[in-house]
Amino acid sequence: MEKVIESVQESQKIRRSRIEMMKRQMEETALSSPFYMVDEALLLENLRILSDVEEKAGCRILLAQKAFSMFELYPVIAKYISGSAASGLYEAKLGAELMGKETHVFSTAFKDDEFDEVLKLADHIIFNSFSQWEHFQEKALAAVRETMGEDGKTHRKPSFGIRINPEHTTQEHAIYDPCYKGSRLGVTKANFRKDLLQGISGLHFHTLCEQNSDALLETLQAVEENFGEFLPAMEWVNFGGGHHITRADYDVERLVEAIIRFKDKYKVEVYLEPGEAVALQAGFLVGTVLDLTVNDVTNAILDVSAACHMPDVLEMPYRPEILGAGRPEEKAFTYRLGGQTCLAGDIIGDYSFDHELKIGERLIFCDMAIYSMVKNNTFNGMQLPSIAAADISGNIRCVRSFGYEAFKERLS
Repeated sequence: MEKVIESVQESQKIRRSRIEMMKRQMEETALSSPFYMVDEALLLENLRILSDVEEKAGCRILLAQKAFSMFELYPVIAKYISGSAASGLYEAKLGAELMGKETHVFSTAFKDDEFDEVLKLADHIIFNSFSQWEHFQEKALAAVRETMGEDGKTHRKPSFGIRINPEHTTQEHAIYDPCYKGSRLGVTKANFRKDLLQGISGLHFHTLCEQNSDALLETLQAVEENFGEFLPAMEWVNFGGGHHITRADYDVERLVEAIIRFKDKYKVEVYLEPGEAVALQAGFLVGTVLDLTVNDVTNAILDVSAACHMPDVLEMPYRPEILGAGRPEEKAFTYRLGGQTCLAGDIIGDYSFDHELKIGERLIFCDMAIYSMVKNNTFNGMQLPSIAAADISGNIRCVRSFGYEAFKERLS
């Protein structure tokens, strides 16, 4: 088997060259800041790796829209992977309408007045509890219909699954850990109802966050120990998201081997639903220095905000990279970067530069395609960044811009 890792290494070389080329384009474009910019060439590098994993492992990969929902690029994504994963009705509609391939839906709890529409849209519907399955079971099974699949075979749609909780933690960020004690996410072994499996075709687990395949192997062991007796009766198992497959140091070969082993052992279809891996390092947020103030440190006030435009900086927390910048004191001039809002903690972080920053200068934040557009907000009346895309030739186009009406329409 040709190693997927070779394509990953080659991809990293292409990325470095592409980013260097696009830096000047983003600095000089006439598009006003702030704006997100997703580079189609960088996105394609990720998609090629994911497509390769699908082929080598014989699995199906879905875009988790909770991380990246730039539907302008769904037709591109649809050429490489099998479909989309949704966390509720609206994401399901977006994926079904604009990607048009497989649509899988998981919700912590479905609403009665939305479930009929979910039934019409979804290929797989995953329930968070057996009480939800009992509540919707009669309606769900009555809605099953036969469809012709891409393989030329007849399939029953939708298919129904239960989310399980392996109760095995592999990460340090409690806010993103579905396996913490008392978690509301997934059915634990003690609460699993084998008497209610009629109509259930699959199991789903999602325990990872920005992790390598070693964490998946640990989780698979816990899944097999806790739920192995039920796996032979299933048609599919969904490994969830959090797999950083397109990250430079990710062990793709170990992932492929794990999927093949699991498929062969239990005779099931395997699904993965990464979100970040689809658009990892493929997007940027461009902002402008508006003012420079001094109070023990030199503050650079930008038209981009941690609180409004990259909330994971405060929630995770993490420090986004800036093209050309370094750690504090690493380069000659250090600044504390913050947004325009009145929130005292609207701080992006401390960065150093080779030169003194000037008012009007543009700064380019990296890895801003994921969990940015989907989580941004208009607190303090902050303007939402425009959304732009760069084509393969490097030409930047504005896909959508936002003004006062976008702020007003959220209020009443």
